[in-house]
Amino acid sequence: MPNAVLTLGDSHGAVFRDPLFAARFPDLAWETVVVPGATASGLENPNDSRTRAYPTFRRALDATAARRVVVTLGEVDTGFVIWYRAAKYRESVFAMLDRAVAAYTGFLAGIAATFDVLCVSAALPTIPDDVHWGVVANQRREVRASQRARTALTLEFNRRVRDAALGLGVSHLLLDAASLGPDGLVRPDLLNPDPRDHHYAPGRYAALIAESIGPFLRRPEPAPPPRGSTGSCRVLVG
Repeated sequence: MPNAVLTLGDSHGAVFRDPLFAARFPDLAWETVVVPGATASGLENPNDSRTRAYPTFRRALDATAARRVVVTLGEVDTGFVIWYRAAKYRESVFAMLDRAVAAYTGFLAGIAATFDVLCVSAALPTIPDDVHWGVVANQRREVRASQRARTALTLEFNRRVRDAALGLGVSHLLLDAASLGPDGLVRPDLLNPDPRDHHYAPGRYAALIAESIGPFLRRPEPAPPPRGSTGSCRVLVG
C-alpha cells in the first residue's frame, strides 16, 4: 500500500494503534505488528521463551509494501531480561548490555538494507521498587535492581543504540529527556492510570511520539529495492 508505515515492537509498540496517528497523519496507512515480550537482544526471556518475534517481524517485512519501518524494542531487556540473566548466570550487567546493543544494531542494519528505518528509544521503567502485584511485576519479582538502577541502564541502552543507529544511517528518536521527571525517574504523567499496567499512558505516549516523528514520516519515500533484493536481518529477536 502506498504511503504505508510498518511498525515493529514489543507490547509498548501498541502505541501506534492510537487514533492520534491516523488523525495527525491522515495520508498514511499504519501497519502495526506487536509481539509482547519481544526482546532487542534475543537473550533468554524466562517469562516466555516462545515469543517467536523474529519470524513474526520477518514475515511482516516480507509482506509489506511500506518503505518506512518504525522499530521500538528494549524495555524488556533493560527492565528485566538483562538483570535476570546477569543474576542467574553471574555475568556482568554491562556485558549483557553490550550484547543487547550489538544484537539490536544488527537487527536495525538488516532492515535498513531495504527500508527507511526509524528506531524509537525504549520506554523507561515504570515499576517502582518492591512492587510485586500485577502480572508483569509478579513475573519480574526476581529482579532486585531498583527503579533508579533500571532507569540508568535504560538511558545508557538508549544512548548506545542511538549512537550505533546514527552510525548506520538509521534515524533515531530519543525520548529520554522528554520522558524523565525532575526526580530522574519516568514522568508521573506518563504513568498508566492503571497502576498494575507497566505501559505508559497510551494517549500521553502517542502524543510524545507524534510530536517528533513528523520529519521522518514527511520526507520523500525511498525507492523500492532492486528486483530480487530482499535484504536480511542477521540477528534473531525474541
